[in-house]
Amino acid sequence: MTTRAGTSVPTPESNRVPTPETVHRPAPWVRTRLRAGPLAAVLMAALAFVTVFLAAAFPRVADRGADAALRDFVSQKGLNPTSLQTTSKTRDYDNAAELDRVQQQVTEKVGQRLTLSRPGLAHGTRALGDRGMGNPGYARISDANDPMLSLLYLHDLASRATLTDGTWPTPGTVGGPLPIVISKQAAQTIHIKLGDVIDNGVEGSGAQRNTVVVGLYRINDPQDPFWEDLGCPARACLNAAPQHEHWMTSGFVDGDSLAAMARWGSNAENFWRLPVDPASLRADRLDRTRNAISSFLTGPGATELIGATGRADLHSVSGLADILTRADERYQAALPLSTIGPAGVAGVATVVLCLAAALTTDRRAGEIRLLRARGGSRTGVLLRLIGEGAATVLPAAALATALAVVLLPTPRWGQSVLAALAAALLALLAFPARAALLWSRRKAVGGRRRLVGELAVLVVTAAAVAEVRRRGVGTGGGLDPLLVAAPLLLAVTGGLLLARIEPVAVGWLARLAGRGRGLIGFLGLARAARDSSGRRKPSVLPLLALLIAVTTTGFGATVLDTVDHVRTRAARIATGGDIGVSLPDYATLPESFATAAAALPGVRASTGAWVEPKARFVGADQDYTDACLVVVDPAAYAEIARTVGVGEFDPGKLAAPGGRDTPVPALFSRDLARRLAAGPAEVRTPNGNGLRTTVAGIISATPALPDPGKPFVVVAAGPAWERLPDVKRINKWFAVGDVDPEQVRSTLRDNGGGQPSGIAKLIAEDAAAAGKATHGLPAGYTVHSSREAAAALADDPLQHAAGRLFWYAAAAGAGFALLAVLLTLFRAAPERTAVLARLRTMGLRPRQGLALILTEALPQTLAAALGGGLTALAAVTLLGGAFDISTLVGARVGDVITPTLVPVLLPTAGLALLVALAVAAETLIAGRRQIATELRAGEQA
Repeated sequence: MTTRAGTSVPTPESNRVPTPETVHRPAPWVRTRLRAGPLAAVLMAALAFVTVFLAAAFPRVADRGADAALRDFVSQKGLNPTSLQTTSKTRDYDNAAELDRVQQQVTEKVGQRLTLSRPGLAHGTRALGDRGMGNPGYARISDANDPMLSLLYLHDLASRATLTDGTWPTPGTVGGPLPIVISKQAAQTIHIKLGDVIDNGVEGSGAQRNTVVVGLYRINDPQDPFWEDLGCPARACLNAAPQHEHWMTSGFVDGDSLAAMARWGSNAENFWRLPVDPASLRADRLDRTRNAISSFLTGPGATELIGATGRADLHSVSGLADILTRADERYQAALPLSTIGPAGVAGVATVVLCLAAALTTDRRAGEIRLLRARGGSRTGVLLRLIGEGAATVLPAAALATALAVVLLPTPRWGQSVLAALAAALLALLAFPARAALLWSRRKAVGGRRRLVGELAVLVVTAAAVAEVRRRGVGTGGGLDPLLVAAPLLLAVTGGLLLARIEPVAVGWLARLAGRGRGLIGFLGLARAARDSSGRRKPSVLPLLALLIAVTTTGFGATVLDTVDHVRTRAARIATGGDIGVSLPDYATLPESFATAAAALPGVRASTGAWVEPKARFVGADQDYTDACLVVVDPAAYAEIARTVGVGEFDPGKLAAPGGRDTPVPALFSRDLARRLAAGPAEVRTPNGNGLRTTVAGIISATPALPDPGKPFVVVAAGPAWERLPDVKRINKWFAVGDVDPEQVRSTLRDNGGGQPSGIAKLIAEDAAAAGKATHGLPAGYTVHSSREAAAALADDPLQHAAGRLFWYAAAAGAGFALLAVLLTLFRAAPERTAVLARLRTMGLRPRQGLALILTEALPQTLAAALGGGLTALAAVTLLGGAFDISTLVGARVGDVITPTLVPVLLPTAGLALLVALAVAAETLIAGRRQIATELRAGEQA
């Protein structure tokens, strides 16, 4: 068989039908792409992992900080204020078994909605009337005041106290004394002996009230909060009320003597204390907890308790609802600082993901266009790109979310998972969305359209700032989204403005450099003023990344710096200086202490003062007003007032003219200003002595009384001591300077006027027995230190949590900003490398090439750092007045956040330096290698 030339003869092999084994199947797209670019896939997975981990971690860190702060705040309030206190009148048939039954019912009902602290549960009965112990020979502070006894029954007393003598009480007999036990320490103080029949007076019917001491015990742990509000069970307590000083203690009866105890005290009350466990409280369930407490106080829960116990007079009270309300207010006040930092990180991370997508799109633009040219549909190509990204992003995102959940355990996971999902979707879709722009129909965007968009952003920013300034922060409770958006909008506006200014400024610098002899500066600045296409269109994304990072960091740093300064000032005001000494009314500081304390290291100015709180101000109309008289040395006191910033005055105004009958110049509080217009006034001491005064000045406060509760008068010590002999002594001392409070306490111990005696000694001993720290000083002697006061104000987990979260966010934002700069360098690397390679062929030395790269890259970094710093200052100026920093300070203050250079300059300079070092490192490491590779292109062709 013949064929035409050029044709082939069919063979059996050519006619064979292809089988599935012989058909060529294309390799899976995802596997092929990942094998083609393994390094890019790993870097994308790493970026997604870090971004998603931070997105999942920040909400959990905030939740953990809020819960820890709430629990600490509630725990500090003590056991009783945070408990549900349930009471009922004692009935004739009440006994220990009945109280136990009610306790079980109440605990079961309340425990269904609130987690209770089992170690703090307590129930029993207390007599509502205290009785004197009239036995001869018992210790009395005053002959007219007998020691007092209160009686209680406490469930399971034997587990918390150890019997030292005698027996536990038994039910009393009819008509006989009521058996009780008291603490052995109280018995020793009051001189009570085992077996004593205590005379407690007579009842209204004339029957004798008697108790018999059948046992003595010792409290196992007197400092246990369990004993709060249970009388004075561990010792004999001192009642130091003037004219009524007496000892008092508590005794305990048997559980079957409740009716007899009610007759002894004229009435008795059963109580059940149910403390809520602070460890169970959660910041996100405050409303639920408050509602549960309110229900047991006056709502359906109270009705349930009455029905379950069968006691119609059952009544519950608790201060926990108010405590939780204050805790919620504190949390809401600290929320802005805790949120602005993570919001800034979210903005910078978004910019970085967009830059990474742009870099990947530039690298694979030819490949994507080729797929479209060979018949690939838009949907098909996008699905392939999404599938490729899903193979790297989704596993990294899942691992990052799981790691955040494991490393930062917290009961709440909703916000964390949502944030992680949003970050994962952004990382997954950024590249396909950017790639879709390659084949979208491009429309010329004129300068007018860009201007309109920028003006729209400017208007929105101005509206947000104006609204925040008008209504303040966080109205209505919860997070204020407008407050979070305002600094970011300011950063975006600053970035757009900088994008307009930077090319003009850099171009002007390039022209200026072109007048010189060097080529590197001119060429680098000229390239910095243009993008890779050579047009005056610098990339806005790197500027936004740096601006957002610098703005949020500078803003938050200014807030924290202001809080530190205001806290120090508040502590100074509360102390009356940097250090202060206060004495009780009956005591006087010797001159030896004032002399020795003034010579202590660090003391810049000091003065002793006499503060008489029981003075009277008598106006010209002879009407009097209670006032505080403050007698001071004018010069030293004026320096203290100037340093503290409270009640500043010219000491020369207090200089008294000659003559005993001449009125003494004085400083008056504003409360007395209207009374001074009527004519000369007089200040009288409790002894009846008077001091005629004249107005030297009007002040709102003074260091001795920084927050006065009533009017005051300040006079110089010289004329006051001359005309009022009864005030020629010192009961307060103030100083400013870097003074060690322990040195002042040591000086006070050595020069404090001797050890106390009489009632003062009893007060000191009672304070020591109660576990109150006296630092070895006599009773009522107190050394106040602004340093210690500021440390106490700062010792707040809520403040620490807010500050810690902000600095975490600042570090993360700086890292993302640095990555944004590096991605920008990588994106421009191919075009920059080609230019440098051509210049090398024209004689450019390697060192000059590296200098050219630095000159091109650094202007944008420095401009962004400077613009970010200015934007941060603008944000503080515009938004600072809307913040209430009282919660972060730890005291109620009226200060507002004002621009400060150092808190903005330090993070700005630090970030600029970090970016500059990164640019230099990238230039030295990667730039040299890329230039060498470009020059060797074609050597092995």
